[in-house]
Amino acid sequence: MNRSLTARLLGTACLLLAIFVSVPAAPTTGDPVAAEQPAQQETQIPQHPSQLEFTPIEFEPPVAAEHRHQLSNGVVVFLVEDHSLPLVNVQLLVRTGTYLEPADKAGVGSLTGSQMRAGGTTSMTAAEFDEEAAFLAAQIGAYIGATQGGANLNCLAKDLDTCLDMYFDMLRNPAFQEDRLELAKSQALQGMQRRNDSTGRIEGREWGRLLRGTEHFSTRPTTEASISSISREDMLAFHRQHFQPGNFMFAVSGDVTPDHILTRLEEHMQGWAVDATPVPEVPAPDFTPEPGLYLVDKADVNQGRVSMGHLGAMRDNPDRYALAVMNDLLGGGGYTSRLMTRIRSDEGLAYSVGSGFGMGLYYPGIFRASFQSGSPTVARAVAIVLTEIERMRTESVSQQELDDSKASFTETFTRRFSSASAVAGLFAGDELTERDPSYWATYRERIGAVTAEDVLRVAQEYLHPDRMVILAVGNVEDMLQGDPDNPEYVLEHLSPSGLVVRIPLPDPMTMEYPAQ
Repeated sequence: MNRSLTARLLGTACLLLAIFVSVPAAPTTGDPVAAEQPAQQETQIPQHPSQLEFTPIEFEPPVAAEHRHQLSNGVVVFLVEDHSLPLVNVQLLVRTGTYLEPADKAGVGSLTGSQMRAGGTTSMTAAEFDEEAAFLAAQIGAYIGATQGGANLNCLAKDLDTCLDMYFDMLRNPAFQEDRLELAKSQALQGMQRRNDSTGRIEGREWGRLLRGTEHFSTRPTTEASISSISREDMLAFHRQHFQPGNFMFAVSGDVTPDHILTRLEEHMQGWAVDATPVPEVPAPDFTPEPGLYLVDKADVNQGRVSMGHLGAMRDNPDRYALAVMNDLLGGGGYTSRLMTRIRSDEGLAYSVGSGFGMGLYYPGIFRASFQSGSPTVARAVAIVLTEIERMRTESVSQQELDDSKASFTETFTRRFSSASAVAGLFAGDELTERDPSYWATYRERIGAVTAEDVLRVAQEYLHPDRMVILAVGNVEDMLQGDPDNPEYVLEHLSPSGLVVRIPLPDPMTMEYPAQ
């Protein structure tokens, strides 16, 4: 087609489009007045968003028992079908964790988890496995965390059988290829060298040591010696002991039917011995945090990073609903929380500030309020946090605050069940950790029953200003010097016990701390 003909055709098309757009719509009635005037809207637009009215959402959470299946070897499978997209997601939850590592082999658990995927299998080299997974557009991975391990598969439904073959090859026959292992160890050692570079990383490490002690598995660091000592045989032994069907639970979701996926799982489990020996319990810390002010000097930064808190409670605590609301009002509710309002909105001392009240599964969680502020204003921000904690303990919250907080919990409840994958994973995690089966069915009712008196009571019972551990990481001299415009705020005077301790930075490769 020549250019002149193309131009004429385009011109004709544009002309037709202009004529079409310019022709007014025909009136819908025979009334000429109606044709000239826009129709009156039947619904008046509210003058303010607070006047909007919504139809209540009727939602009943799914029931775990309706999605629960059990294979012939006893392995539990939670299956939630979703045929809206041709995708399948398989999650494996494993009863294991780095808490089971030998003390002198810190890092063997996490390396075993990552290298199951990265290190190839006995039938495919690492490069071949990578190439085949990429060709199938399949995401396959494995991990071992502190108290749980797992492996994931996401793939197109049409490729499920082929991807399951690869997935179970990884689970049953990891090769831990030597060159990939050496690369992973080298990367781990390079990461160690940067341990003292980031105030966030320093804060997280020292906060754990202050709240859990130095002997607990959760604060046991990897070192150059421990990583260097890990061999392929160590990883094979860790895998053989812990990645076996006796420790498995599956969560499957997506475009799949029960008959097909359960049959395939049965086939892949065939001949795989089940060890029913109970996994050792996760140990609780044998440590009591010491209240005080703890300072870590990082002279090259102009902001202080602060964490302050004490031990929290257990997940099955009967006060968990009132504690959730209390913490939401204090600092967990984002822009509507008291800490955010005071420290960011009113005083402009921090961009991000908040709190969390940890409900531990194996041992008590941690209550923690945290923020970053300019070095001179750290003391003032700490004082405000302490003031707001005390106000939670001494003053009843307003009915509006309480209603808004409870609404935020109940109206976002459905998000926990927003996808088939989320539902399957939630149910599997609940059974693995033995959560009360009635928890989700009664959740909104129990949140709705929380009163202002309940919030005040749990604040008085579970918030302990006298037990507060305050950790500040940053330019210590600037933080101690404080703000000349507000000299009444002195950081050292805010220690709940009067104790002030300077924590030196350790050798990043050995994690040995200089003597003080």
